[in-house]
Amino acid sequence: MDIAAASVAMSQSALSTAVGIRVLSMAKDQAVQQGQGLVQMIQQSLDPNVGRHLDVKV
Repeated sequence: MDIAAASVAMSQSALSTAVGIRVLSMAKDQAVQQGQGLVQMIQQSLDPNVGRHLDVKV
């Protein structure tokens, strides 16, 4: 393999790696945003009075 072909192959490999890392980073950011939205939704839907008192009949 000549030097030019090796250089092109290495460049393509580096580009492929960089693109893969960027796509994973974008997916991670989106997952974090969805997780934060889910946490906010759960916090808003919880009633703080539920479970404070226990009605027992004997």
